[in-house]
Amino acid sequence: MARLAVLLLPVAALACASKKEPPPAGAPPVVYGATAAAADPARLPAAGEAPPPVEVGGRLAAMWTTPIQTLAGQPTTLDAFAGKALLVVNVASKCGLTPQYTALEALQKKYGPRGFTVVGFPCNQFGGQEPGTAEQIQEFCSTTYGVTFPMMEKLDVNGEGRHPIYQELVTIPDASGHSGDIRWNFEKFVIAADRATVTRFSPRTPPDDPSLIAAVEAALPR
Repeated sequence: MARLAVLLLPVAALACASKKEPPPAGAPPVVYGATAAAADPARLPAAGEAPPPVEVGGRLAAMWTTPIQTLAGQPTTLDAFAGKALLVVNVASKCGLTPQYTALEALQKKYGPRGFTVVGFPCNQFGGQEPGTAEQIQEFCSTTYGVTFPMMEKLDVNGEGRHPIYQELVTIPDASGHSGDIRWNFEKFVIAADRATVTRFSPRTPPDDPSLIAAVEAALPR
């Protein structure tokens, strides 16, 4: 009898496994392995020293009410995030810097509850590295990186067709003095919750750099 129970145990286990419930509708995608580990906020380093932010006062006022659309085609504005610190970043799916999504998501998980959000703007102006449709971009971000932060419509960040939001942002210099054109995918702007200051970071400064983390913490609502 004991032997029969032992033989039946794998069958019972298999039956239980076959009854695994699907995730509830609207649940965030499950991401496994190294990607999920990299997006673990517990793995973010401690804040370092932030570069001096740029005082903007009301200079960027028009940017907040400029109409934009989400990646899903819903109309919105940056004003929808009033009271939150923002990290605005132009993103791409086929870039050598695309793995920065993992640290961006880690920032979102850690600081989102404290009044912060990443806002991603897909752009195809750098090596044609964001060629997909809105649906393809959304699927890639969700299934590959488990992105939960808001993603906006694909737009231009440079040139004659530069979106009005970026017309405002590119006037802000980074710590090296660079202002003007966006240099590549994943250039970052940390905007304080009170909208008084902006700190610009180059594309090659990863989201988990201690200086950027310090800028995010300084930008949080008080």
